[in-house]
Amino acid sequence: MAAPRGLRALRRLCGVALFVSQLYVLSGRESTEIPAYVTKCPSNGLCSRLPPDCMVCNTNYSCIYGKLATFDCRVKPHVHCVDQNNHEQENFTINMTCQFCWQLPTADYVCSNSTNCMTVSCPRQRYNATCTVRDHVHCLGNRVFPKMLYCNWTGGYKWSTALALSITLGGFGADRFYLGQWREGLGKLFSFGGLGIWTLIDVLLIGVGYVGPADGSLYI
Repeated sequence: MAAPRGLRALRRLCGVALFVSQLYVLSGRESTEIPAYVTKCPSNGLCSRLPPDCMVCNTNYSCIYGKLATFDCRVKPHVHCVDQNNHEQENFTINMTCQFCWQLPTADYVCSNSTNCMTVSCPRQRYNATCTVRDHVHCLGNRVFPKMLYCNWTGGYKWSTALALSITLGGFGADRFYLGQWREGLGKLFSFGGLGIWTLIDVLLIGVGYVGPADGSLYI
C-alpha cells in the first residue's frame, strides 16, 4: 500500500510543478510584449532624430520661451538607437524650441473637425477641437490638447457656381435650390424672383459671401 501512495504523491507533485512552470512561461510572454510606440521608432537610427514618442526628456526649467534650449533625454524601453559614431546609447541631448505644444504653429498639429457648427454666422462660431502634435515635432507638455477653433468645414458647394446661378437663373430660385435652401428657392420661383428685386439682392448677398450653404459650411 505504501508504494501506490508514494506514486500518487509523486504524480501530484509533478502536476503542481507543471502548473507552476506554465504560469512562469505565460508571465514571461506578457512581460516581453512590445509596446505600441516601438512601431514609430526606427531601429539603430540616430537617437537625436527619434520621434518624441520614442524618448522621455527632462524638463528644462531655465529655458526661455521661443528660444532654442538643450534637453536631456533617454530612450524608452525596447527602443535602440546610436550616436554619431554608431555606438548604441540610451542617454543623449536634443535641441528644441522652448514652447508648449498648444503654442505651436498651426502647421505642426492636426485637429479634429466639426460638421455641426455654422461657418457663416455673425459672430463667427467656434467649436471645441482635439489637437494632436505631428510625430516629428518636439514640444513641452501634453501632445494631445483641446483648442477652440473657428468653424471652417466645407460641404463641397462652390461660390462661383452659386453666383453664376444667381445671375443667370436667380429669378427661378436656382441659386437657393443649389445651396439647399428649398423654402427660399420656392419663394423665388413662384414670385418670379420677387419681381426681380429679390434676385438682385441675392446676387449681391451671394457675391459678398453673406448667403452660404444651408448646412452652414464654407464655400470651396
